[in-house]
Amino acid sequence: MSRRRNGKGGTSVKSRLTAAAAILGALVGLGLGMAGFFVGEALKEARSAERFVTVRGFAERNVESDLVIWPIAFRDTGNDLVDLQKVVDSHKAEVRAFLAAAGFKPEEISEMPPQVTDLKAQTYGDGQKRDYRYIANVTVTLRTGDVKAAKKAMEDSGKLVLRGIVLAEQDYARSTEFLFTGLNEIKPAMIAEATKNAREAAEQFARDSGARVGSIRRASQGLFTIEDRDKGSPDHKKVRVVTTVEYFLSSN
Repeated sequence: MSRRRNGKGGTSVKSRLTAAAAILGALVGLGLGMAGFFVGEALKEARSAERFVTVRGFAERNVESDLVIWPIAFRDTGNDLVDLQKVVDSHKAEVRAFLAAAGFKPEEISEMPPQVTDLKAQTYGDGQKRDYRYIANVTVTLRTGDVKAAKKAMEDSGKLVLRGIVLAEQDYARSTEFLFTGLNEIKPAMIAEATKNAREAAEQFARDSGARVGSIRRASQGLFTIEDRDKGSPDHKKVRVVTTVEYFLSSN
């Protein structure tokens, strides 16, 4: 009798253990399923957050130069240094008088020490026989914000030749410069315009791909460039800037 009771009791225990294991397995399965759901949603959101588009925005302005640097270079020759210096001083005074007559102030005019070459001291030459020994290269520089007056003076520079001043050809080191110094004043507006242009490009891309533009992921401002509008108008400048912006994209 006692064995039969023990047998029934063992069967009951096994049944209870089997039921508990089944319940535990179901709970584990449910937990794994929920975990998989949340992981899937997290990955979905991560993939959504990683969607972005890179666009470039452009802004351009046409501006007028507000500063001119005009180096007036000329050359004098002679066989005596003292006499040559007198000629140089006379011609520098002529140039200053010419600029003063054009309306420029003394503080807008500067001079560089003359560069004197002694042809006899050179160990090489072109073999030509010359009537002079010394060459003095002189530069008087005009620096002014009156661009219009400076251009007019350049047109009238032939008057210096009539006074016996031999104007030298301009080279890289002595070339007239037309500059624009007001970049900081127009920078904010140009950056805003370039950013707006980039946003419009991103929105067009989003419409074409069935997405919606979100916030800025990353942005970088390009360098501002100032160039002559064309070769014949160095006093007219073109200012450009390009910005690169990355926008997040989301589904509609």
